[in-house]
Parts: sequence; structure tokens; C-alpha cells
Amino acid sequence: MSKSLKILLVDDFEMVRALLRQSLLQIGYDNLTEAANGQEALEKIKNSQASGENYDLVFIDWNMPIMNGLEVVKACKATAELENIRFIMVSAEQDQKNIVTALKSGVSDYVTKPFSPKSLALKIERILERKTAA
Repeated sequence: MSKSLKILLVDDFEMVRALLRQSLLQIGYDNLTEAANGQEALEKIKNSQASGENYDLVFIDWNMPIMNGLEVVKACKATAELENIRFIMVSAEQDQKNIVTALKSGVSDYVTKPFSPKSLALKIERILERKTAA
């Protein structure tokens, strides 16, 4: 499994970003960037694409100020150059309707808080396997 993925961590709580970063570093991913809200994330995604180095994966919180995670996912999926970016929604929202909404909007997977490094590793492996199989 490639550990060189370019990953964006998006959450309005610095502590959650730190936990994501620590978990991903623990399982071998170190090409990590952070954003504190959806608008900042979308700017980083667009800038990354413009420089020819798209993010391979974005861990994104649902509930954030300025622009929520679902809005970011929808904006990317509606843009040809960004539609192939894979998103993992990270949220405290455990309602099945919300999970279905997120998946229908284009997220590749969904992780509920709290999470473990092992659960993140399994989600990443599944997404990479799906890409290889496609």
C-alpha cells in the first residue's frame, strides 16, 4: 500500500485535526496538510489542483462554520478537475440518514468520532482497493 498519499485534514477543531494527524502518522502517512473550515479546504484543494498535485484523499468534518464538509464535497464533485478526489467524512453524526446522504453526495467512506488509527487504516485500504479495481 502506498504511504505517499497527499492527504488533507479538515476540521474546525484543532484537537480533532491533531488526532487525525497523529493517527495517520502512526500508520505511515506523512504527506498531510490541514484546513480549519470548508472554505479554506476548498481553496487548498483548488490550489493543489492548479499546481498539478491533487490531494489523493480528504478527511473532512461535516459540521463546520463558513462552509460545511458536505458543501465542499458537492463543490468538488461538480468540478471536472476535482471530481476524482476521494473524501472520507469524519463526523460525530451517526444517524444512518446522514451517512446515506454523505455517501450519495460523493464521499468514499464515513468515519464516526471517536476513531482509531486501525479504523482509519481500514477505510484507506478499502478506498485504495476500490480505485485499483475500477
